[in-house]
Amino acid sequence: MIKIAVFISGSGSNCEQLIRHFNNAPDGQEKGAEIALVVSNRADAYGLVRAERLGVPTVVVPKAELAKSEVVLPLLQRYDIGFIVLAGFLPLVPDYLIDAFPRRIVNLHPALLPKFGGKGMWGHHVHEAVKAAGETETGMTVHYVTPVCDGGEIIAQFRVAISPDDSVDDIAEKEHQLEMKYYPSVVEQVVCGDSV
Repeated sequence: MIKIAVFISGSGSNCEQLIRHFNNAPDGQEKGAEIALVVSNRADAYGLVRAERLGVPTVVVPKAELAKSEVVLPLLQRYDIGFIVLAGFLPLVPDYLIDAFPRRIVNLHPALLPKFGGKGMWGHHVHEAVKAAGETETGMTVHYVTPVCDGGEIIAQFRVAISPDDSVDDIAEKEHQLEMKYYPSVVEQVVCGDSV
């Protein structure tokens, strides 16, 4: 059983979806992996409440502590973590963590990379940029995490049409529905070794 740590910074809707997918599978179906820990850089992240309600241990690692390998690596070892999934985690992942988990950290980006990626492009900033560019579609990208922000190899992308009448909130909601539908299964395929 591969133990996954989910890193979050905010409301944790994707985190909850991942926990339900892996830990609360219907009919006791084994997934080959489980969410064993939720890590947040913010103590007020609502995703911590979601995780605790579902029985998953949580820990807060403030940004300053995140930079210290001597803090984070022993924590992950304590929970026997073999894979890291970012779900709305905003800080850049430190290089030591990428080195310790090569091709075992994945992220979700709320646009079709390589468009609308890089520093400062997260959450509503992305959807605003998509709207401003007059795009006819948006989507989500699942990619490996590397030292280059949003520059890792793309694992999977899912698209949705948008119209000029769609507001930024409409675009965000359409993209979020893709996340809810596809992110857990893509993570399962990557973690458990099935082809995407």
